[in-house]
Amino acid sequence: MRQLAAVADALPEGWPELWRWPLERFRREFSWPESVLTSIDAFRSTCDDAQPYEVPAQVLLPCDDLWPTLFARLERPPLSLQWEGEGCLLPCIASQQAVAVVGTRRPSSHGLRMAERIGELLAHAGWPVVSGLAEGIDAASHRGCLRSGGRPVAVLGTPLHRVYPPEHRALQGAVSQSGLLVTELRRETRVQRSSFALRNRLLVALTRAVVVVECPKSSGALLSAAMAQRLGVPVWVVPGDALRDSARGSNALLRSGAHALLDPQDLLDALGPGPVKAVSPSPVARETKTAMSPSIGDLHRQVLELVDAGSTLEEMAHALKLDSQAVAAELLRLELDGLLLAQPGLRWRRL
Repeated sequence: MRQLAAVADALPEGWPELWRWPLERFRREFSWPESVLTSIDAFRSTCDDAQPYEVPAQVLLPCDDLWPTLFARLERPPLSLQWEGEGCLLPCIASQQAVAVVGTRRPSSHGLRMAERIGELLAHAGWPVVSGLAEGIDAASHRGCLRSGGRPVAVLGTPLHRVYPPEHRALQGAVSQSGLLVTELRRETRVQRSSFALRNRLLVALTRAVVVVECPKSSGALLSAAMAQRLGVPVWVVPGDALRDSARGSNALLRSGAHALLDPQDLLDALGPGPVKAVSPSPVARETKTAMSPSIGDLHRQVLELVDAGSTLEEMAHALKLDSQAVAAELLRLELDGLLLAQPGLRWRRL
């Protein structure tokens, strides 16, 4: 794709002219296997020359003006980018005007508090907060961002219509409402274990800086940090308890040139003002603040009691005689209010 883009940029008519090239010219220009060239020619023969393919509005291609610039330096750039949410954020991620916050799925309480605090402060400063929307640090940073009316950006390891982990359904919906969901996986793409590791390269390429809050030595966050260092993206690390396994990977980064993040304000001073203005808190966060009526208060109490009893989302919906989506939204309100933490298996626990 990089070869095609470079040639298209040098042509007077760009991509349309490249599309019309005869097969022989492709052979002269590119050292590709004959099977690839034959496939290209066969595909072109099935398409209208004027418009070979109608691209959906919420899909970006390498030839688009809003295609992220740093993708060109990836060893394996995506072929397309699917997105959902606030399109006004696309110029921000295209020009690396965002900050990634990453870390372990099993953080300490200190790691969770730091991730939420960093998400809040970045939102106040006008910086979109990027994460992979995984459990633990990723989700905490987005909860903090949403609570402060910020603009979260989630890079998914699944197609847009899928939610993983399932207990993040309401959180993913809130991110889509206030921010942006992006993925390289089309709807029909099969999700593999490697899909979640591969999204890390995209996450880094969209950001001005990467903040590693807490992670063990085997964490995918270390892959993100290594990718950032190769691409020249600054890496900041929150120092953790030296005796905790969950912080040994992130602490080790401090020996490799990463900046120690002792005070989140140091990060904001280095970044300067962000590209967007903070908006009013998301609908879920607003409802948290106004949930004082008897009916909402009763639901609040009942959900907490069911959480204490170890109920799953399905069990809560059955007990409350409510749709699971409504229960998930209430659980997210309690998460944003700092009362609950999502756990594997569609369960929650009190904080």
